[in-house]
Amino acid sequence: MQDPITELVALLSRLPGVGERTAARLAYHVLAAPPDYATTLGRALSEIHARVRRCECCKNYTSDALCRICRDPARNAQLLCIVARPQDLAAIERGSTFHGRYHVLHALLSPLDGVGPEALDVPALLTRVREDAVSEVIIATPLSVEGEATALFLAQELRPLQVRCTRIASGLPHGGELEYTDQVTLARALDGRREI
Repeated sequence: MQDPITELVALLSRLPGVGERTAARLAYHVLAAPPDYATTLGRALSEIHARVRRCECCKNYTSDALCRICRDPARNAQLLCIVARPQDLAAIERGSTFHGRYHVLHALLSPLDGVGPEALDVPALLTRVREDAVSEVIIATPLSVEGEATALFLAQELRPLQVRCTRIASGLPHGGELEYTDQVTLARALDGRREI
C-alpha cells in the first residue's frame, strides 16, 4: 500500500506546471490546514465534471447552459474572438478591453498528434458566424506552429462568408530587451509596426 502523502504528491505533480517540489508543498499545506479544507477541496474536485459543462454557444466552461459572457446583452455579438482554450479567454478578459464574444476551440490542428480539422467543430463555428451576423472574427490562437496552422485553416474556412478575419498581433512584451528577443518575434514586431 502506497504512503498517502507520496500518493497525493504524485497526483498533484501531474498537474500542468506543478513539479514534485511544488506538489510536496501543496500536499503539506493541505495536511496543515483544518480537515474540513481537505474535505471541501476533495468534494469540489470530485464534483467538477458533474457541475461544469461547455457553454452551448461559445464552448467555454460554465455551470449553466450559457456562460455569463454569452448571456450578457452588452457584449458585441458581431465581434467574435476565437481562442484555443478557456485559459486564453480568461487571459483576454483580465485585460478588460475586449467587449465582444468568444468561441473556444478546445484544440489546435496538430497532424503529428492526430488532431485534424474535425476536432475544431468548424460547422458549429460557421453557423454561429452566419446566425449572429458577425462582422469581424479575431483569431487569437497561440503564436506557435499549431496555432498558426489553425489560424490559417480557420481564415480559409471563413473566407466564403465574407467576414473580416483578423489575427492577433505579436511582438515584443512591455519591458522586453531587443538583444534577448528571438528572430521570429522581432521580425513580427517590425512587420506589425505602426505610426506614433
